[in-house]
Amino acid sequence: MNLKRLLYLFAIGLIPTVGHAQVHENIPANWFNLDFEQDSVLGISTEKTYQTLLKDKKSTPVIVAVLDGGVDVNHEDLKRVLWVNVKDSISNGKDNDKNGFINDKYGWNFIGNAKGENVHFDNLELTRLIRKNESKYAEVRASTTMTDKEKRDYNAYLKMVEVYNTKLDEARYGSLNYVGLKDNIDNLVKEINKDKSEITTADFDKLNPMGSRQKIAIRIAKEEIEKAGGFQKFYNDLKEGADYFGNQVAYHLNKEYDSRSIIGDNYDDASEYHYGNSDVTGPDALHGTHVAGIIAADRSNSIGIKGVADNVKILSVRLVPDGDERDKDVANGIRYAVDNGAKVINMSFGKGYAYNKPTVDAAVKYAMSKDVLLVHAAGNDSEDNDISPNYPNKFFTDSLGAITGVADAWITVGATGPRKNEELLATFSNYGKASVDVFAPGLYINSTTPHSEYKEEQGTSMASPVVAGLAAMLRSYYPQLTALETKEIIMNSVTKLDDSVRIKLEDGSFKTVKLADISISGGIVNAYKAVQKANEYIIKKKK
Repeated sequence: MNLKRLLYLFAIGLIPTVGHAQVHENIPANWFNLDFEQDSVLGISTEKTYQTLLKDKKSTPVIVAVLDGGVDVNHEDLKRVLWVNVKDSISNGKDNDKNGFINDKYGWNFIGNAKGENVHFDNLELTRLIRKNESKYAEVRASTTMTDKEKRDYNAYLKMVEVYNTKLDEARYGSLNYVGLKDNIDNLVKEINKDKSEITTADFDKLNPMGSRQKIAIRIAKEEIEKAGGFQKFYNDLKEGADYFGNQVAYHLNKEYDSRSIIGDNYDDASEYHYGNSDVTGPDALHGTHVAGIIAADRSNSIGIKGVADNVKILSVRLVPDGDERDKDVANGIRYAVDNGAKVINMSFGKGYAYNKPTVDAAVKYAMSKDVLLVHAAGNDSEDNDISPNYPNKFFTDSLGAITGVADAWITVGATGPRKNEELLATFSNYGKASVDVFAPGLYINSTTPHSEYKEEQGTSMASPVVAGLAAMLRSYYPQLTALETKEIIMNSVTKLDDSVRIKLEDGSFKTVKLADISISGGIVNAYKAVQKANEYIIKKKK
């Protein structure tokens, strides 16, 4: 029984039936780098590749840009692998290298200002679009006097309002019940009177609950302690849930909240490039730090974890707030990464609506012209990206939304798990026969988090950097490869499985399919096979 279902029962005051805890036993912390034949997990065979095919082979450093919410540049497992702009690394308040970005030592932050203030929270793009258009459509009704385009725009607005209202209702419900459960757990913890790290299920057995909700809170706590592997982890997850829904109500879906004024830019001027500050860590660098570690956590030390690539410099570009990123910042982030030598760009973010797609498309085309490979997370909505686009994406479109071209050196990544079971395809992962290129490990991924700590996260946000790390490995050991060749090698070397997976359809029903039915390559990326394929490419190029 999952936590969402338990919260529903908590809300209506019913005591749930005890379910069986689902724990991921016998799955190594480094599973995404392991090999199925050797380790019985569906990793990408990173370790096997280094131990055999790449043993004693020379490599050259490759710059990988992490476009995200920030990276902890002081992390013990990342310090050695950071990109450093030696021409402008002195914090003297001057633009020493004359590139328009003052003291951009580790990269740049496009959601901050010159005073050092940073955007932490922002709306969803859905909220921003409704706020922009609601006065325009306040008195409008569909009529025959509208042009076809006006009717399309109006109907699209009505659909957005419907989606918005649904999301807001869910967020309010989630916030109410997560906070309610957390309050009850907090009261029970006070009664137990022990440090959270020491609390066990036995402590809850000794309690005399007051009322049905405390009974349910105890039942939930006991089940989730078993699943999470301890009370502290369960409590942290519960707090994250309360914060998540609370932030949706307070910021993401709040039409009255608008943090953009902090930046001081002219937001509607998409050509504006030089704004922001050099604080690439920002107020919450958990997500970006986790992503950076998957790509390139130091493989040469004996601490922490091992990233996929072993000769990488991480260039941090902060542009993702707690909320949806903005198209202007995405475009500028891509351009900044390209201008500073990135050969691979990881983008573990996405949204269901676009504000200024032409600006992002132009930046993507710029990256293509400079031989840069872009890797993007497919999204975590269990949706078909062919039907419900996730932005940004590789498809260039005109003003009517018709596809006019495709970014060739772009890889969209869905998420898979470690076993050939119901988690082969992560239940949250988006998919798409025409829009998702490959799959990669995205469940139970242990990686770096701020303050030199480590944590397990999941999402296509974790699968994307696995592929970005693989791309960096290939471009490091085979610098002759172009971005497009690197993509072709990754696509043509996937592990294809006959096992079926279950996907959720648009109408809410489920369907059993193969990975080949929901992606272009039909498989999970594999470093060992990719390096074998790269060797074949190099031999052909020499002939």
